[in-house]
Amino acid sequence: MQSVWTLLSWGSEGWLDDIAYGAFITVCLALATLPVGLLIGFLIALSKQSNERSLRLAGDIYTTIFRGLPELLTLFLVFYGAQIGIQQVVRLFNPDAAIEVNSFVSGMIALGVVFSSYASEVFLSAFRAIPHGQYEGGFAVGLSKAQTMRLVVLPQLIRIALPGLANLWLILLKDTSLVSAIGLTDILRQAGVAARVTKHAFLFFGIAALIYLGLAILSSIGINAIERWVGKQEVQR
Repeated sequence: MQSVWTLLSWGSEGWLDDIAYGAFITVCLALATLPVGLLIGFLIALSKQSNERSLRLAGDIYTTIFRGLPELLTLFLVFYGAQIGIQQVVRLFNPDAAIEVNSFVSGMIALGVVFSSYASEVFLSAFRAIPHGQYEGGFAVGLSKAQTMRLVVLPQLIRIALPGLANLWLILLKDTSLVSAIGLTDILRQAGVAARVTKHAFLFFGIAALIYLGLAILSSIGINAIERWVGKQEVQR
């Protein structure tokens, strides 16, 4: 039987390089999902405070669906549903074509829409915390709606929404473990493979837990640094 240090070594006899690759995929997936979720969430928040009733209704339906469905179910719907839909479209032009949806992209889309549904509520609360006089002040000095949003509202919006978005980022990091269910080689999948092959389940799942915890600690340090920077910018204004 191999020793623990051999199992946790680099190279053909160890599993550390495989788990490190899984950590790299996890971080890449989370970083790729973040801007997608933030952008969609911001647009949904704008729609939910719009004067147009149809936009408000569409935003409410979006958030109700993706906050109500389990994340794993959403992942399966995107992975298998998108594959079926694309294949049906492609076969209209080429009956023999076979399309396979990339698990990384599927994970990014599924986690992105779930993240955005929660982020939209954070943005919406931040919008409502900004006094309407801020908008009127921007218009009074000759700014357009776009300029008022960019120069007056957005800096305040980011400061107010940052704590909520930081919590959502930590949740997103943990939710990336779900993509192991569709075959993406993230931390959890690599740890599971190592556990099955070596019969050291507690060891490798424990290593996975430590990696997730380490990523959360590093994220918290980064978030605190961003919050301090935003606070200094606010004081300078």
